[in-house]
Amino acid sequence: MTNRRDAVRNILVHSEGFRSAQDIYAQLRSDGAKIGLTTVYRALQALADAGQIDVLRTDDGESVYRACATGTHHHHLVCRRCGRTVEVAGPAVERWAESVGAEHGFTAITHTVEVFGTCPSCSAIASAG
Repeated sequence: MTNRRDAVRNILVHSEGFRSAQDIYAQLRSDGAKIGLTTVYRALQALADAGQIDVLRTDDGESVYRACATGTHHHHLVCRRCGRTVEVAGPAVERWAESVGAEHGFTAITHTVEVFGTCPSCSAIASAG
């Protein structure tokens, strides 16, 4: 599994933006890899569990993946139009999540936050058109 996990991670390291499991699988197969789609999903889950990749759920519910640009906890601003993603720290979100958890007696709080909008480039294109 390690070789296959490395192959999946390598695709993500050399990709711009987020990629779907199907897209990663198709690229691996076109590169000649003997790998199944289930193995790609398992590798992605292992990489996500290890904190080596980001997982984002798109507006239509699909999970997409990319290599983490930072090794610390972060959130994402995602352009709905082009997919451009910016990693951002969110100390207010961190405090809020801990507070809400504590208020309800929860411990070991984790969370993910993605904020969707339109990036400056896409906004400029839309304004010009």
